[in-house]
Amino acid sequence: MFIRKVRNRSGSQSVQVIQKIGGRYKVVKTIGCATMQHEIEKLEQLGREEIERLSGNQLKLFGYESDEIIEQSFSLLANSSIRTVGPELIFGKIYDYIGFNTIEEELFRHLVIARLAFPLSKLKTVDYLYRYQGKSIKVDTVYRFLDKLSDKLKPQIEQIAFAHTLQVLGGKVSVVFCDLTTLYFETSDEDDLRKIGFSKDGKHQCPQIYLGLLVGVGGYAIGYDIFEGNIYEGHTLIPFLEKMSRKLHLNKPTVVADAGLLSKENIKTLETNGYEYILGARIKNESEEIKEKILAMEFGDGMTVSIEKSGNTRLIVNYSASRAKKDAYNRKRGLARLEKQIKSGKLTKSHINNRGYNKYLTLSGDVVVEIDYDNYNNDGRWDGIKGYLTNTKLADKQVIENYKNLWQIEKAFRISKTDLRIRPIYHRIRNRIEAHICIAFAAYYILKELERVLQEEKSDISLKRASELTRNMYQITYTLPESKQTKSKLLNMDEEQAELYRIVCKNF
Repeated sequence: MFIRKVRNRSGSQSVQVIQKIGGRYKVVKTIGCATMQHEIEKLEQLGREEIERLSGNQLKLFGYESDEIIEQSFSLLANSSIRTVGPELIFGKIYDYIGFNTIEEELFRHLVIARLAFPLSKLKTVDYLYRYQGKSIKVDTVYRFLDKLSDKLKPQIEQIAFAHTLQVLGGKVSVVFCDLTTLYFETSDEDDLRKIGFSKDGKHQCPQIYLGLLVGVGGYAIGYDIFEGNIYEGHTLIPFLEKMSRKLHLNKPTVVADAGLLSKENIKTLETNGYEYILGARIKNESEEIKEKILAMEFGDGMTVSIEKSGNTRLIVNYSASRAKKDAYNRKRGLARLEKQIKSGKLTKSHINNRGYNKYLTLSGDVVVEIDYDNYNNDGRWDGIKGYLTNTKLADKQVIENYKNLWQIEKAFRISKTDLRIRPIYHRIRNRIEAHICIAFAAYYILKELERVLQEEKSDISLKRASELTRNMYQITYTLPESKQTKSKLLNMDEEQAELYRIVCKNF
């Protein structure tokens, strides 16, 4: 719209608001007419104000004519004009902030962001990229990229993540948390990597691999590695630590790990290599002398006792009333399940082992399986008692607090398995398996950064909800009819989306 002055036969001038519609100029409104210059200038100012007012009311500019314009405008739009941009707006911004944008492979960016927004198979990811990002990529191109990704990019990805972890943790990693989990495959075929072994997912009939993860305080990822599926997890701790230390130049941090990685060999190797450690202790496997000493104590809620062992090692024992209540409840529930199975006749000699509550089973005669209630009752004496093994000089309370932070790595595994759907894995070639995990590792790091700022901003938006919100953030692309300029506009967001977008823009 613009202002036009028209000279009348009487000598006065009319001031009009004009708009070009359908190639023709039409009078939107006549502001008035005047003869004196100062009056004409006043009318022009009123005309400009009218244009601003009309421009602000996009739906009712010209009555019937505005409806026609809007209808014509929308008729020019196609599916390709509207695109989902939320994943790139939110996750892409964090991807850049961490430093992953220094990786000169655009496909890696697409695969990581797709894993965050739509954690699907690689074939479905290709479909997502085409439908939502306008990227036409063949699935064979993705697989060829995966074949070279781990060898070519993994070291760089780990270095970028570790550099950012150092920044978040103030320039030093003094404590690391180490754990392993199993990832299974939807196949019955084994190979050199995928082996049938003890599955933490309960998929004992499926080949699997072990995924080792190293994180710092707060759950920030440091590095990862994969191992054969039938390996004893206790044999992975030292090689994994040494490999990460060499690669990332870690300066002998204190190692925190659960009892599953505890063995005399591991402890000896940790000490030989100069590591301090905090490990979950299997107090029932201690010497009879130590066990008798522990059971002879009269524990109160929160009571902690330190028992010196060989060298600089000490066993810290803590009692918790709430833990005792939980232990007793779990034992009672396990016993009830065994009693039910015995009544149904489902238990055989093969069920007598030390796994879980099967340790209460015993064999009477040659064929009868029954419950050893004395063993069950004796086990109750350990309810509420937890042990920690350490060679550090930290106070007992600090040792326990550090060990409690081990839940961060368990949370990392949970996020990877649920939000990122890292399992089950459908690849069979080692390079592609490693590439799949590498993509999930980078995606996890982005989620961890998002979680940090959401907590700092005291937002109620969860990581799962954030991912859902990005899927409905749209951008429209249109071409102006006169200038032929192509422009894009982010469509209005709802309240939650706007909050998420504001937080990300503010912090990254």
